[in-house]
Amino acid sequence: MAHPFETLTPDLVLDAVESIGFLSDARILALNSYENRVYQVGIEGSEPLIAKFYRPQRWSDAAILEEHRFTLELTEREIPVVAPLIHNDGTLHEHQGFRFTLFPRRGGRAPEPGNLDQLYRLGQLLGRLHAVGATQPFEHREALAVNNFGHDSLNTLLQGDFIPKSLLPAYESVARDLLKRVEDLYASTPHRNIRLHGDCHPGNLLCRDDVFHIVDLDDCRMGPAVQDLWMMLAGDRQERLGQLAELMDGYNEFHDFDPRELALIEPLRALRLMHYSAWLARRWDDPAFPRSFPWFGSERYWGDQVLALREQTAALDEEPLKLF
Repeated sequence: MAHPFETLTPDLVLDAVESIGFLSDARILALNSYENRVYQVGIEGSEPLIAKFYRPQRWSDAAILEEHRFTLELTEREIPVVAPLIHNDGTLHEHQGFRFTLFPRRGGRAPEPGNLDQLYRLGQLLGRLHAVGATQPFEHREALAVNNFGHDSLNTLLQGDFIPKSLLPAYESVARDLLKRVEDLYASTPHRNIRLHGDCHPGNLLCRDDVFHIVDLDDCRMGPAVQDLWMMLAGDRQERLGQLAELMDGYNEFHDFDPRELALIEPLRALRLMHYSAWLARRWDDPAFPRSFPWFGSERYWGDQVLALREQTAALDEEPLKLF
């Protein structure tokens, strides 16, 4: 079965960039990306550009353009985010069946785990992002929910041949128990869905010249504000409480956080665990995935997953983090 990027050769990438009016110097560097394909392309007489080729059939044009509009809206509010280039009156281009977007090149380093000064500044940045995100909803991008991130993920895994038969009953049992608990907590926890980054791990918040900027809004969606915050926390409970206090001090300068949403941290972590495994399963026909994740499908991986979901079920019974 042909995979989505089989015909995306370096020559096609260069042709695509030149098809909209740029002159490349024929230098091309593939960057680390699995969901889409991303390249640094040299431009004659100018800085290199980043060309992002979208995975076919994943997002509609309307959903991609909604991401672009959100990013440009953030830029208009002077929030440091890497926004798509507007060229030929548009941000989304097409060449030989591939949709692509160009971005300026931005480098930087990820936040240091547990750095309280950085967490305060990241809180300010995310508070500004959410202040804009809360002003109106997405129309074409899905919301993060228990059904699509949890139940749909489990169905994907149970319908394939990814989980070894020896571990299938254990995985299905613990996953169904976990999802029932997550559903109950979601239903009992007041929260409001706003426009989010959606995949706000430290690798998508880069620091350069002492300024943090936000990259890669490919997974932006509707969801509770805490989804963009919990992945900033690391360490044991006491460490996370200290980190949370700094994060919230910065965040609340620009947007009011509802502390009741803290009860969703562990449910959201559970959904991310299951969604990640299902993502690998859904992309397995792309040769980049077996090559990069050879352990997926092994007894060791799924044994670790059963253990992780059991530990996550126990974590749901612990007292949520609190602000003091």
